[in-house]
Formats: sequence, structure tokens, C-alpha cells
Amino acid sequence: MEKKKLNKLLLISFIIGAAYLIYAIFYWTGAVGGSDGSAEQIGSGLAAVLVTPHVIATAVAVLFNALGLFMRKRGFALAGAILYTVALALFPMYFMFVIVEMVLSYIGYAKMKKE
Repeated sequence: MEKKKLNKLLLISFIIGAAYLIYAIFYWTGAVGGSDGSAEQIGSGLAAVLVTPHVIATAVAVLFNALGLFMRKRGFALAGAILYTVALALFPMYFMFVIVEMVLSYIGYAKMKKE
């Protein structure tokens, strides 16, 4: 039985994406729950509403990235890369947190063998 190796670029993308997702969830849940004044709560709630689609798209991108990596399916890897791009478009101020994963996912997808 032939042992297939994991795509290193997708693996790196998955690790960075999962780490960012954990950071984002802890940061944004702490920012919403830790405010004292009503104006601060309104501002935190508004910020959470603006960033929620970005976090959801990133979470789905990490999921598809993992599926593409561990199942070795090109379609899932491409879907993950596209979802990283969508996450970047949904909240461009945080581009630096998803651009590396996006680029690595596209390159990892391109290097996967067609089956």
C-alpha cells in the first residue's frame, strides 16, 4: 500500500488559518463581553456585526482547507482558497491575517495531482 504525503503548503495554510480563527474568536467574544459603558457596548456590538461574516468565512475556509489536505481532494483545497479570498473581501482591514493562507492554499491546490 502506497503512503501518500500531505501537501506541505496546505498544511501550513491550515495551521495558520486555525490559529487565526482561534485568535479571532477569543478576541471578538472578549471584546463584546468585556465592555462597561453603554456606548462602548454599542460600539463593540457594531464591530462584532461587521466582523462576523469575515470570521464565518474564515471558519468555513479552514474546514475546506482541512478537507482538501486530509482527503487529498483538489476541489476542497480550491474551495478553501476561494473562501479565504472571500474572507479577505468581507473585512479588508484584516487582510494581513488571511492573505498568507490564501496564497498558500492557491499554490497548494496548483501543486496537487489531478486525479
